[in-house]
Amino acid sequence: MARPTIADIATRAGVSKGAVSFALNGRPGVSDATRERILKIAEQMSWRPHSAARALGASRVDSVGMVIARPARTLGVEPFFAHLLSGVQSGLSAESISLQLLIVEDTAAEIEVYRRWASEHRVDGVILVDLTVKDPRIDELKALELPAVVIGGRGGKGALASVWADDRDAMLSIVEYLAALGHRRIAHVAGTPNFQHTQRRIRALRDAAPRLGLLDAPSLTTDFSDAEGAAITRKLLSQPERPTAIVYDSDVMAVAGLGVAMEMGVSVPSDLSIVAFDDSILTQLMHPALTALSRDTFDFGRQAAEVLLEVIADPAAVVNRRTSDPVLTVRESTAPPAAPRPDPDASVALTA
Repeated sequence: MARPTIADIATRAGVSKGAVSFALNGRPGVSDATRERILKIAEQMSWRPHSAARALGASRVDSVGMVIARPARTLGVEPFFAHLLSGVQSGLSAESISLQLLIVEDTAAEIEVYRRWASEHRVDGVILVDLTVKDPRIDELKALELPAVVIGGRGGKGALASVWADDRDAMLSIVEYLAALGHRRIAHVAGTPNFQHTQRRIRALRDAAPRLGLLDAPSLTTDFSDAEGAAITRKLLSQPERPTAIVYDSDVMAVAGLGVAMEMGVSVPSDLSIVAFDDSILTQLMHPALTALSRDTFDFGRQAAEVLLEVIADPAAVVNRRTSDPVLTVRESTAPPAAPRPDPDASVALTA
């Protein structure tokens, strides 16, 4: 029989997992009657605290850590991370828990931060973003026995708790929409190549291309910056056979791409359709407004905080929460591709 978890007790008691955590750990936040009822149900279910949870509970610091290994300048213009962090902090603040945020240059530096935090017991758990292929952070956090939740992917095939949406289905929804409009040359300005979500999006486009009859479907990777988004767009639009639609992995790159199209005299959406993988006020204020995948990023962060608190309270819990998939919001930046223009040389030859 599976070991009962805090979630099982919460379901039986009809209360939140946070309320169960407060009751079992003797913390304020629930009434005496609710605490007594929860403790009675826990006893009936033969619930016993996990040894790691017991040790952690004795020295809880009520702080959660988050380390982001991306250039600080790039993050400064990313609306996605602003909404995500707001959601995380909202979920933690509800339980009077603080968030420690550090921005570092690479994964090696990120791992060193985790080691220091664990040795000094600076945080009760951590939130991971940007899961990479064969991510070294997974084994490191398991070895440190530091509670963790991964945002955006299943950490180590479920070795760590996770909160995620299906990037593959999201990309397919974009490509199928563009193909239905008649686009057969669709380019993808992708993010960092070793990120798992970048690879899932690339594979989704590649796999869908034959089924949708696409003539060309390249994915070109970047660092998510507006500068690289603009440079790749300029390269694509300078080709003899340029794409009639471009999908960008971030709103910032999509806005940069729109600027390049305007600079080069390429009309959007008459000559080029543009879609952003992330929606934000940026995509909505552009002219034309950009078609984008919309999701509640704030709630995404809030759910990550909620799952991490559940894992901190009960490290034996295995939580892999799939959130709702992003929904394509169609705006003025997408339209059917323009009909091919007649070749004037061919007309002259035909007349002659």
